Amino acid sequence: MNEPVDVLIIGGGASGAAVAWNLAETRMRIVCLEQGDWPQSQDFPSNGRDWETRQSEDYALSPNRRDGLADYPINDDGSPIKIANFNGVGGGTVFYAGHFPRMHPSDFRVRSLDGVADDWPIDYRTLEPFFEINDRMMGVSGLAGDPAYPKKEPPMPPIPLGRTGEMFGHAMNQLGWHWWPADTAINSRAYEGRAPCINIGHCGHGCAQGAKAATDVTYWQEALRNRIEVRTRCRVSRIETNEDRMATGAWYFDANGEEVFQPAEIVIIACNGIGTPRLLLNSASERFPNGLANSSGLVGRNLMLHPYAMARGRLDTPQDGFRGARGFMWSMEFYETDPERGYARGYCYQFTRGFGPATTAINGMADKLIPWGENHHDAFRHFFDHQAGMVSICEDLPEESNTVTLDPDLRDSNGIAAPRITYRIGENTQKMLDHSIARAREILLAAGATDIVTHAPLSHAGWHLLGTARMGKDPKRSVVSEWGRSHDVKNLFIVDGSVFVTSGGVNPTSTIQAVSLYISDQIKSRLHELFD
Repeated sequence: MNEPVDVLIIGGGASGAAVAWNLAETRMRIVCLEQGDWPQSQDFPSNGRDWETRQSEDYALSPNRRDGLADYPINDDGSPIKIANFNGVGGGTVFYAGHFPRMHPSDFRVRSLDGVADDWPIDYRTLEPFFEINDRMMGVSGLAGDPAYPKKEPPMPPIPLGRTGEMFGHAMNQLGWHWWPADTAINSRAYEGRAPCINIGHCGHGCAQGAKAATDVTYWQEALRNRIEVRTRCRVSRIETNEDRMATGAWYFDANGEEVFQPAEIVIIACNGIGTPRLLLNSASERFPNGLANSSGLVGRNLMLHPYAMARGRLDTPQDGFRGARGFMWSMEFYETDPERGYARGYCYQFTRGFGPATTAINGMADKLIPWGENHHDAFRHFFDHQAGMVSICEDLPEESNTVTLDPDLRDSNGIAAPRITYRIGENTQKMLDHSIARAREILLAAGATDIVTHAPLSHAGWHLLGTARMGKDPKRSVVSEWGRSHDVKNLFIVDGSVFVTSGGVNPTSTIQAVSLYISDQIKSRLHELFD
């Protein structure tokens, strides 16, 4: 058994890193257990000419495809959207594209405003100071003045729009629809010792330049300087409790496969919307027969995945190809509820550049735009560097039937039960997807595009994992309190996207980190009455 610590953080991704940094000033002894390893930038695909092949193999988004030492299998056969998950210091921020929108004020009040789902127990104004801290810590590039948001000041100027952004900007102006340079967690200039983006265009599979703000190069560097300990290749199997229904620490398998117990006064879970309910359900005991912290029966329920729609077309003039940061421009034109559209809530568009040569050829053949065999090269040249488009990120309203449970048969390499996903797209979200495809066609036609291709939902885009341990004031209708503490276990906290009450229609990382900073700030301010 290890020596006891004051705080045990399980998970070293976006939320775990932010919590560790924020609690460091308390001078408590803090240990983070991460089942992956430290990412090595020299290993990222962008360092070699085979980058497109590696992005679909050892750096694939799906853990089932990647099948690395740190990965655990996920049974997502019961979902049209397959789960993307990465284990390692930095978590999903190592693989994300760097899009960094905040949720909107309306996202926290959907019941009051639109009569759907539930209001959050906190609001945008509560999180606003933590959004600002997080923007500084991560390093966000953007342009102040976006009318879709309350006033905010990104620390760096925006990522250049490039040819593609200018083309779409003119099209959106022609239609009279909102667009704005995106908030992006990618350096537009040197920032806090990290280099600026040099437009390699490989944002989604590790940034070898270090310009993208993954938490292994932002929060964790500061936390390590403040004597926070990170133990890698430590897979937590279950959280232990005592007769007082308090968490006493966690069991984990170390790099040698030995099961070890880490005692702790406070346990903080930061394992995302799949890993967190998996851990809680695997921590079932005589005291908690239905899973730890699950008196509400809501652990693993209300999974939200943000269904994506995609549209792209061919432009006569050459575009940026795959070069340039992915996060450069967005539109919130259809974000807020409009009853005339026939559905509640909305979505944002994020505009996209083209693909690399191999992906252009493969997608072109799949979409029947590029033939195999004769005329293949002529058709390839017709499309390469001439494609652009957008994705819509659609609000996914919570439904208790969308679940993470334990698979009765599937196990990881340490014998721990794997998660099983049961998920369907709701009627409201399907209407939203259809609307976003129709409007995307209008944008592409206004831009002069031909050969328009659409897909909805994108099948391998399950990278936003939300809602499976929701926060709330009523213990019967939530898993944790409005400040992240378990209703059932007074020294257990959850800080990742699983606490989301609703999903919004934007990438969640900025909000996940703001929530984690808020919860850890509550822990600091309540230290003398934390377990009351």
